[in-house]
Amino acid sequence: MHNLDTDSEDELPPGWEEKSTEDGSVYFVNLFLLNFSTYSEKTQWTHPRTGKKKVVPKELPFGWSKSVDADGRTIYIDKEKGHQTYVDPRLAFARDEKKHVHDFRQRFDGSSTAFQLSTTSSFGCALSVSHHLDMLILNAGVFGLPYTETEDEIEATCQINHISHMYLAILLEPLLKQGSRVIFVSSESHRFASLKNVFVYQDITMPKDSYSAMMAYNNSKLYNIMTAKVLAEEWRSKGIAVNCLHPGNMVYTNLSKSWWLYRLAFFFVRPFTKSVQQAAATTIYAATAAELEGVTGLYFNNCFYCQASILARDRSLALEIFAMSLKMVADRINTHYLQPYLNKYPVTGSDNN
Repeated sequence: MHNLDTDSEDELPPGWEEKSTEDGSVYFVNLFLLNFSTYSEKTQWTHPRTGKKKVVPKELPFGWSKSVDADGRTIYIDKEKGHQTYVDPRLAFARDEKKHVHDFRQRFDGSSTAFQLSTTSSFGCALSVSHHLDMLILNAGVFGLPYTETEDEIEATCQINHISHMYLAILLEPLLKQGSRVIFVSSESHRFASLKNVFVYQDITMPKDSYSAMMAYNNSKLYNIMTAKVLAEEWRSKGIAVNCLHPGNMVYTNLSKSWWLYRLAFFFVRPFTKSVQQAAATTIYAATAAELEGVTGLYFNNCFYCQASILARDRSLALEIFAMSLKMVADRINTHYLQPYLNKYPVTGSDNN
């Protein structure tokens, strides 16, 4: 059995109820006893604890309809299960009214689990039945590989962790609509990346003669953030949000399977690192949290945004890395889907080091 702590700020005080209007506003009602037979009602637009206004989606959740009972009261019907209720189901997805797009507060932290976030998430209640993606989570990754090239003759860590994510996101762009979210799973390891000789040789992969498995991983995670920031800027006008995140340090998963020594190290630090459930929490938060509607181009850690490294925040470097990554794909496959990006992001031959 899961014992979940309540979000004490959002929890209503005793005697208070949450109700909604047709246009999606939320108001709060407090019934209190004046004497043994008389009740008084207090109504307000702000949450009695947080002092903030709340809103709900204007449309009913998928599968719900509303009607009127014999007394003229609005009743809500779950068409799939046949349940009826007087409580507006939109209230399950109530969120703080935002004064601007980055107006959101921290509700979770590094100890939060994916289960907790999935039970409190208010990002819709069902996937749309139309042919589009509500969210795309780019999570595939390898760690600690010896120098290996794929059949495309690209160093494996770079292709699996970075190139494949960028290419898949671009291929799926036609299925992404306003409100869709794209999540690149990066790592705090990006802070230890090095772009030494990348711009000298115009190659984002590590050469065999100076290959370091750890540095190849660090760089791939830096490229994740750079790609997310470029696509966030590219797709902002379409209402597609692109963010990236760090799930946790040395989480005991199959990521360390490439070498027994890595596996052993991950095993010994297991009691001091996040569980798989905790590591998944930031991904679930970035993909589903209602307060992140319209938020794009940010880096998250422990279920809240934080500042990425100086390299990751350098727009000119990001554009050049993105351009070189596109060219690597275009040199190997049909460029039909990439052509608009190749035209917009040509490799400039920067001399940065």
